[in-house]
Amino acid sequence: MSAGRVRAGRTAGTAGTTVGQPATAAGLRRRRAELERAWSELGRPGEKAASLRAEVAESWARSGASVDRACLEAPVGDADAARSRWAHSRLREPVASVADELRRIADDAGFVAAVTDESGTILWTCGGRHMRAQAEKLNFAPGGRWDEQAMGTNALSMALLRGQAATVFSAEHYLAALHGWVCYCAPIRDAQGRVLGVLDLSTTWDRSHPLALSTVRLLAAGIEERLREDVPAVPAAVPAATPAVAPSAAFRLRALGETPALHRDGVELPLRPRQLEILALLALEPEGFTPERLRDALYGDRSVSASTFKAEVSHLRSALGGGIATRRYALTAPLACDAVEVVAALRRADPAAAVAAYAGPLLPRSEAPGVVEWREHLHVALREAVLSAVDPALALDFGRHARYDAALHRHALALLDGHDPRRGIATARLRAARG
Repeated sequence: MSAGRVRAGRTAGTAGTTVGQPATAAGLRRRRAELERAWSELGRPGEKAASLRAEVAESWARSGASVDRACLEAPVGDADAARSRWAHSRLREPVASVADELRRIADDAGFVAAVTDESGTILWTCGGRHMRAQAEKLNFAPGGRWDEQAMGTNALSMALLRGQAATVFSAEHYLAALHGWVCYCAPIRDAQGRVLGVLDLSTTWDRSHPLALSTVRLLAAGIEERLREDVPAVPAAVPAATPAVAPSAAFRLRALGETPALHRDGVELPLRPRQLEILALLALEPEGFTPERLRDALYGDRSVSASTFKAEVSHLRSALGGGIATRRYALTAPLACDAVEVVAALRRADPAAAVAAYAGPLLPRSEAPGVVEWREHLHVALREAVLSAVDPALALDFGRHARYDAALHRHALALLDGHDPRRGIATARLRAARG
């Protein structure tokens, strides 16, 4: 599956709006200055940085017990041993399947990429010579330890601790030596939901880009898909997990476009928007969620009682006649879903099928953090696939969902013959996108 590539200045339109608009240089400088002030006040009695994210503040508090703020580099073990472990790691072959994409991102956007094991020890890196040299000064290289106890607050450690994608920008890092960086990470899970390691994309703070987190999550999902493909077949006597998409599924979720709904045998079931959000997330991530991670994906930093959250899941479970595991929330009943079909088509490099299945943004009215991330993932990945294709029909069809994406409409015009009557559609869209 081709992930949305991060390039400076690129934006992706979703439902007539601009998604992923890069922050201005002035905005990044202001944010960095705010965080530097909060960092300099760390430990003062009565001081509380209002601009600091709760998870960062909590990590800072823990980091103080084990890390010297003057530390300049990560502790490092035997680099040769780390490379040997990588040679025999379950992650090596799955990572190899996305390594070319990681190298393109590193070259195009000035990133360094890394993969760790479950302890936060780096096993593999790639990137341009300059960025790798800068990273290696911090022991951001095979053998380097980046867990919270070793390096304080950083995106690698947060992704491991929280079990979900994480970004740490500039002075959100506990160590001053890392304030020049921004890092984007996503955990990599096996088929049983165990975290095997973390995928990281890092660059200098001034290259911060809102699509980078979506990109790293998409790449991690591709690695996880390859891991599932490599799992040995389950003996017939042992029941296998039900896949998220089944052609014979009685339930079908329409999660894309303006009229999301769940149907059973063609009959719509009454579900509240929050329950549709839960169902979409469970369909898109068939390995499931811990209760804490699902709650974060739905509510983010909002204060919502455990009973409210559990009631939503319980109601959805009843609507499905069971169908959701209890300890780790995952679907146990067959469910067809249009968003999952788009992901599957992209993973098998079939952009025509992906565009045909894409009826619009994922749950466009949802503000749940997990849904918003997946919404961007789908749009960016599909946009990249269309821009890489030579069929103008794909650009025209997808252009209905990206009215203000001038690059997409220029791509359609470039592919259309000079006498093709469809040029009028692409021309009108391009004019509208230019304002």
